[in-house]
Amino acid sequence: MTVRIAIDCMGGDHGLPVTVPAALSFLDRTPDVELVLVGRRDDVVSCLHQAGRAAEPRISVRHASEVVAMDDPVAQALRGKRDSSMRAAIEQVRDGRADACVSAGNTGALMAVSRFVLKMVDGIDRPAIAAQLPNQKGGQTTMLDLGANVDCEAAHLLQFAVMGSALVAALEGRERPSVGLLNVGEEAIKGNEVVKQAAELLRTSGLNFHGNVEGDDIYRGTVDVIVCDGFVGNVALKTSEGLAQMLAGFIREEFTSGLLAKATALVASPVLRRFKHRVDHRRYNGASLVGLRGIVIKSHGASDAYGFEQALRRGYDAARNGLLRRITDAIPRVHQPL
Repeated sequence: MTVRIAIDCMGGDHGLPVTVPAALSFLDRTPDVELVLVGRRDDVVSCLHQAGRAAEPRISVRHASEVVAMDDPVAQALRGKRDSSMRAAIEQVRDGRADACVSAGNTGALMAVSRFVLKMVDGIDRPAIAAQLPNQKGGQTTMLDLGANVDCEAAHLLQFAVMGSALVAALEGRERPSVGLLNVGEEAIKGNEVVKQAAELLRTSGLNFHGNVEGDDIYRGTVDVIVCDGFVGNVALKTSEGLAQMLAGFIREEFTSGLLAKATALVASPVLRRFKHRVDHRRYNGASLVGLRGIVIKSHGASDAYGFEQALRRGYDAARNGLLRRITDAIPRVHQPL
């Protein structure tokens, strides 16, 4: 099976200097993939010429004359830039010319345009942003929603659990991943009414529901999937990113504070390199916009080529392992009406 991925080459903080090198590296590592590079044709072709890959048979270029800027309002992306590279890449998925779309562009615009162009899967009311976070067990914890829906009803949290379970099954091959509901305590009496109602729906859903989990369980690897509303999820994610940056800064300061510290850093460099690799956020780049009638992956806007390549890998894995089919097959098996 050949997987075709449409790439919004113009999106993100860096655009072509990141997306094209990442695409070429991914192509070299993945023999059963074809790429559609979407953007201003002359600029894209120029980048391919500079890399000596202008005649690459597994690459095609789709011209799009406009670019959605990182600070463009959603309405501008939807109605004012109908020939943007972002929209054209998503339309490749809608029209069956690509199996997945990857963009580093404006998150709000990407969600809105994706929902408008692709529509929702039957039985799912709202799309959600799902990402994989590293845990202490050496694996990943999938968490959603991370910002698409700040106000949720209990049924929406159940839908997120269905989609998160399907995503883990597609990306990691776990057919019955465990699901936790993020709460202020593990006890069933804890939480607001929406969370309590969601817990009741999850207990009778047929999913592998573990129960309530707390914030520290995200990185312990207590469950495979953690479900929450987008407000809580986004705050937790940004707090984690800030903490990681602070700790990295502290370590760097301590190891450069004097001659003895610098000498110690040389001795400890193999350990520090392994630590850096384990917590490197670029390895986990690429959030899935689940619930749409098509696979869309959101890369971090500031990603470098290595990070963007990881987002391409997530799109490839989701398409190759039938993410959409898994979601649509799972919905009827959930006992509660969606």
